[in-house]
Amino acid sequence: MLRFMKMNGAGNDFILIDNRTGDIHLDGNQIARLCDRHRGIGADGILLLEQASNEADFRMRYFNADGGEAEMCGNGARCFARFASEVAGAREKISFETPAGVISAELVDDLVTLQMTEPTDLRLNVTLPAADEKKTIHFINSGVPHVVIPVPRIDDVDVCREGAAIRYHKMFSPKGANANFIEKRGAKKIAIRTYERGVENETLACGTGVVASALVFAATEGAEGPITVMTHGGDELQVGFEKSDDNFRNVTLTGPAEFVFEGTVEL
Repeated sequence: MLRFMKMNGAGNDFILIDNRTGDIHLDGNQIARLCDRHRGIGADGILLLEQASNEADFRMRYFNADGGEAEMCGNGARCFARFASEVAGAREKISFETPAGVISAELVDDLVTLQMTEPTDLRLNVTLPAADEKKTIHFINSGVPHVVIPVPRIDDVDVCREGAAIRYHKMFSPKGANANFIEKRGAKKIAIRTYERGVENETLACGTGVVASALVFAATEGAEGPITVMTHGGDELQVGFEKSDDNFRNVTLTGPAEFVFEGTVEL
């Protein structure tokens, strides 16, 4: 039997497992089955809490619902921080290693602020050839690769169709990219909808997508931080940063991380 905890960060939901002993080895089929919303627990992904191999307090491993391991997950990282505090007695400030780099987190009640790794590969106003049109997009890697597209009204976007076309576009092969559609709601506020690779669907929120979209918005609109981002699930997240021209540093993501339930499941 496998003991787990179910959590959500702004509606992005996860299965969290304590694997500090290193005894748990899940294959892709097991991960997909656990994340299945009809025949499993149901989640956008699985997070494993493990012993660190460097100077960090812990190691975070994140697997998407399709069983593939990803570099980073912003909403998942906030949940991971609270989970580590709950099961490992972690302090209010902790650090954990990820394939995207070492992330630090500060816990205040049910809010968590992440100190993100510095974004890379910012590309503005890129022409993306499509079957019947050419789209102007923006790109940035905020831990994982993200395409950001400003639109007049996000409610009018067919996120699954248009997002999948971007996610699988040859420009981003072989790994693909997440697709974010943003609508300006104020001088320092946007709304967002995201198609997530690995989930292969629209999710209620995507933490690294929120960061990517806020930074692209700041770069294209000349906005200063923090930027408020309204997610499809109804939560508001805050992205802080320091900006010099189109270079960003000291990037933070603040938002909720909530416990849902815990239990055991047979693999």
